[in-house]
Amino acid sequence: MDTTLAKAVDQARAALLEITDESMIGEHLEAVNDGERLVTHRFEALRIGYEGWCWFATLTRIPRAQAKDITVCEVGILPGEDALLAPAWVPWAERVRPEEMDAERRAAEEAAAAEAGVEAPGQESGEADADAPTDGEVAAPEGTEAQDSEDPDAK
Repeated sequence: MDTTLAKAVDQARAALLEITDESMIGEHLEAVNDGERLVTHRFEALRIGYEGWCWFATLTRIPRAQAKDITVCEVGILPGEDALLAPAWVPWAERVRPEEMDAERRAAEEAAAAEAGVEAPGQESGEADADAPTDGEVAAPEGTEAQDSEDPDAK
């Protein structure tokens, strides 16, 4: 590991201050060697709702460069092993149950039939719902009688 980059904890923290407030950055957790003259510093994330996450700043330098010549490659926040993450994405076709697909298909057929002025599939001509109110009648709750809409005072 590049010792100059590994010791650059303050520079890594300063780079993170470009994207977040100082109160959101916790203690330095580790410095990870990512390659030749490439080190990532990780810091505890103190943001509400980000338990288990960590801030990171990846630093590099050219050969024989001094600490003042360190370059910041990238900064951000990443989930740790204990971080709460959203569930894996599942395609819509795999999430929907077959009965939902059938209901959607029937609704689309009925809408298309209504738009074309044709009877909906599954309904024969002259069939009416026996429980549906007829013209001039208002549907009443179960256990009570329907009222004639022309006589609002009828009980």
